[in-house]
Amino acid sequence: MSSDPPKPENLFLNLIFNIALPSLVLSKLSTPERMGPVAGLVVALAFPLGYGVWDYAKRRHANFISIIGLTSVLLTGGLGLLHIGVFWFAVKEGAVPTIIGLAVLLSLKTKTPLVRALLYNEQVIDVARVDEALATRSNRPAFDRLLVQASYLLVASFLISAALNFFLARHLVKSPTGTPAFNEELGKMHLVSWPVIVLPSMAMMMFALWKLLHGIKVLTGLSLDEIFKTPPGKPKPAGNP
Repeated sequence: MSSDPPKPENLFLNLIFNIALPSLVLSKLSTPERMGPVAGLVVALAFPLGYGVWDYAKRRHANFISIIGLTSVLLTGGLGLLHIGVFWFAVKEGAVPTIIGLAVLLSLKTKTPLVRALLYNEQVIDVARVDEALATRSNRPAFDRLLVQASYLLVASFLISAALNFFLARHLVKSPTGTPAFNEELGKMHLVSWPVIVLPSMAMMMFALWKLLHGIKVLTGLSLDEIFKTPPGKPKPAGNP
């Protein structure tokens, strides 16, 4: 049975199907003289949904954040079709990253903290080698504390994203749901959310990853080349003497 890691997700296709195309449909094609608000919203939702199904069929790997993102898109569509007030739409925008942050925090009490799936991931990091080095140096307790610190940074990034999501939605989305104006404002919000929300959140997650990797280097004595998982067919770097 093959244990090869799944292929990495195509970031370009991700941006096209999850941000660019839905935003284009919502802002330009959902007017009454074109698709109309309901049909436009359904078509806009079809792009990320179809991409999610296609990506899973191709890579046979479900990503936790991708599932949350798809759920968020479906909730957005449902609120639009049900004509829910725009305040509750903003609440939904803030609730999704808040739920992720709380899940990361609560998972610290379980045997499988989510920080392991999000940062300390065996598809990227040579977990077996790191664990062996930690055991050799008797640094397992210190590593567990490092994971907790990285989890707190992750939680902070999601809570910041939640606040930015809520206030951005309140600022940009003011028209009643189910109208062409609502769809246009929703499309604008999707575009603006990338530089305003996604980039700061990613920067904080990268900082959490940097802190984790720096801590692993100190606790294990391994180099970054030795910490990262070696691609199939490439020889492993020799460990430190």
